[in-house]
Amino acid sequence: MTKAQLIEKVASQLNGYTRRQTEIIVNAIFDSIKNSLAEGDKIEIRGFGSFRIRKRKNRAGRNPKTGDLVTVSAKNFPFFKAGKELKELVDS
Repeated sequence: MTKAQLIEKVASQLNGYTRRQTEIIVNAIFDSIKNSLAEGDKIEIRGFGSFRIRKRKNRAGRNPKTGDLVTVSAKNFPFFKAGKELKELVDS
């Protein structure tokens, strides 16, 4: 499902809101999640899952072209962990 499809689906379920108003709401939710993660906060949505930042340590890697060893620097990356209800819904 794309973001546009998500907006259409939400708009069809919200009576009294236009597609544009729904797009603003969906964008506000995504922006809030992104900003919270950028600040290092954890987001928990009961029944759906949680978002958090994980840290990846420095590691040795290989240049695929030359085969030389290179150091891959440490970095942070967003991580999503599905909640119990979501796991059960997908599994059934």
